Amino acid sequence: MAIFSVYVVNKAGGLIYQLDNQTPRAETEKTFSFPLDLVLKVHDERVLVAFGQRDGIRVGHAVLSINGIDVNGRNTAEGKEVLEHLGNPSNYPLSIRFGRPRLTSNEKLMLASMFHSLFAIGSQLSPEPGSSGIEMLETDTFKLHCFQTLTGVNSLTRT
Repeated sequence: MAIFSVYVVNKAGGLIYQLDNQTPRAETEKTFSFPLDLVLKVHDERVLVAFGQRDGIRVGHAVLSINGIDVNGRNTAEGKEVLEHLGNPSNYPLSIRFGRPRLTSNEKLMLASMFHSLFAIGSQLSPEPGSSGIEMLETDTFKLHCFQTLTGVNSLTRT
């Protein structure tokens, strides 16, 4: 069982420490001709696939690079706007790399504080007296383990 990330949250729900174990992301690179048969949209300052799954490219995947040039949010590393670049027929054929977007710092802070709230509610609503709250959340893709210190600091581990 591998550890993907560790979050340390204080008693107030603030994120104290966060570590991501860099695992290789599943990425797909394809060459496209005009017109692009995927529907892309800007969401949270990222260009994401909104419609048109195919060949390992899924809805929610982000545009990571165009012709080997990295994409940062809405723009390429060269400063070109991604949707404008993809809308110009003279730029085709081009190679686009898609993959799952990484969490931003703000998203990591929100996740930590949201889990702290769920943890606090779970420990208060538990029918068992002296419950320590959520110990583990399990999904089909990962398990989230919660370890609480005697001082009330929570450590979340995603495996």
